Amino acid sequence: MLHPATAHFAIVLPIVALVFGLIYLFTKSEGMSKISSRLFLFAALAMIGVWYTGSQAGPEIYDYLSKDGKTTLMDHKDLGEYLAIAMGIIALIKIAGCKMKNFTIEVIAVILLLAATGATLYQGKLGGEITYNHGMPFKAYTMEEWLNDAVVAAEEEESDEEKVTVYEDAVDDIKSFSEEQNALYGNPLVKE
Repeated sequence: MLHPATAHFAIVLPIVALVFGLIYLFTKSEGMSKISSRLFLFAALAMIGVWYTGSQAGPEIYDYLSKDGKTTLMDHKDLGEYLAIAMGIIALIKIAGCKMKNFTIEVIAVILLLAATGATLYQGKLGGEITYNHGMPFKAYTMEEWLNDAVVAAEEEESDEEKVTVYEDAVDDIKSFSEEQNALYGNPLVKE
């Protein structure tokens, strides 16, 4: 799944483009206009790429999410599509302003990028919620590892009672880990 790796570029590149866009607004140099315009384009391409990888990853994880997680995923998907379109349009506006040497158009592009960057940060928050609050794949791998260790440890025990104790300890560790994770991410505690 490429989406988690590519998502970071779609978060960072608009911020970098915004910084260079703001530098251009203060310096008004032609060179900075060209540099910032190229960065706007790279940010748009990154956003389109991450939208594409997300559209591939979403169906793979959808069935593993809670009901709230599925709703969050759909919101994340929709916002990702809007951001990909918006970033492409913003990049075109910035490039057009640069080519026409029209400062006002470039200012508009920087202001639009500021709004899109804010939406991108919110989009990252939604992605984090999907991963850590609703999906928890790392939690599943950790639990699987503990259970595999328990199987090995139980095989070394001689009595059935000692084997059961090994498994009970593993289950207790998993419950404790789950409670810690839920508390850390603000999820409701599971009642037994």
